Amino acid sequence: MRITKRFTFDAAHWLPRVPETHKCRRLHGHTYIIELGLEGDVDGEMGWVEDYGVVSAACKPLIEALDHRCLNEIPGLENPTAENLAIWLHDRLKADLPTLRDVTVRETPSTSAVYRPDPS
Repeated sequence: MRITKRFTFDAAHWLPRVPETHKCRRLHGHTYIIELGLEGDVDGEMGWVEDYGVVSAACKPLIEALDHRCLNEIPGLENPTAENLAIWLHDRLKADLPTLRDVTVRETPSTSAVYRPDPS
C-alpha cells in the first residue's frame, strides 16, 4: 500500500552553479509543494500504513526550518536545486519515517523532482 502526504512552504533561493546569465542565478522564490510517499503493509489493527499525524509531526520542524528562508543559507542546501532539496528532506526524515520511499519537490505547477533511493 502507498500513502502520500503533502506540505507547502515559501522560500527564496538562487542557484550558484549555473552560468551568470541563467535566470535562476538571481534570487527568486517559490511556493514549494513537498509530497512524501510511504509504502508498507496495512496494519491489521489500525487499518493504515502510517498515522498521518506521525508524518506531519516528523515533517513539521523541517518545514519550519525552510519556510520564508533563503535556502542557500541552510547547511546542506548551499546549491538548493529541487533535486538536492528532495535528498536533504529524505535524509532528515528517514529515521522517523522508516516506510518513507520517496520525496517529491515541486517548485512550479509544471516542474518537480522525485528522490527515490535504492531500497537495498
